[in-house]
Amino acid sequence: MGGFAGHCICSIRSGEAKNLDSTRPPGTAMHLAILTLDGFNELDSLIALGILNRIRRPDWRVSLLAPTPWVTSMNGVRLERQAGLDELADCAAVLVGSGIRTREFAQDRTLLEQLSVLDPRRQLIGAQCSGTLLLARLGLLDGVPGCTDLTTKPWVQEAGIEVLEQPFFARGNLATAGGCLASSYLAAWTIARLLGREAAAEALHYVAPVGEKEDYVQRALGNIEPYLSHPSREVASAC
Repeated sequence: MGGFAGHCICSIRSGEAKNLDSTRPPGTAMHLAILTLDGFNELDSLIALGILNRIRRPDWRVSLLAPTPWVTSMNGVRLERQAGLDELADCAAVLVGSGIRTREFAQDRTLLEQLSVLDPRRQLIGAQCSGTLLLARLGLLDGVPGCTDLTTKPWVQEAGIEVLEQPFFARGNLATAGGCLASSYLAAWTIARLLGREAAAEALHYVAPVGEKEDYVQRALGNIEPYLSHPSREVASAC
């Protein structure tokens, strides 16, 4: 199914996934945003927020980004946004959260137009659970399989996307995760792509349960490492 924004799909040569921090001009700040909409799932947005904020660098900024000043979760938690949609295009990475109203938002032409600035040629773009449906509607997953939760699975399939029975998948600068607790994999992939594997391992180690830290980190890294380094190949990208 073609995407809302009318992206053309082209093939680009993708080499080994790089630490993107090394490609930034010196002194350039990295803004990472978690797109959080009304009805959001607290686990999907806030686990990623906590893990990403384990990075302590003056040039590292993590924000809950929303189209409205306040958003209310599926369980009634009300949060004030830290960034608006006007900052979306300048983010180094954008993670699209999940929620009980995502299917409704996937039909909102005004919102989709605002989100059409997302560009995997120059941004890391990830989606958690039903956030995968938004990426599908934007045309960003054309030709790319994805992960999502069990409720959203048939809707993503209706959008023409192959749904994988696994917690995480990435191709190039696009990643998707399925299941609330897989948000830790999405956050770790983002850190690894921007700062390297060691930084991701340290962030995961901090949040891992006591007595299970080594096993937890190894399992998490085992899910993302196949997508951190791969031989050159043709991948789909918006152009």
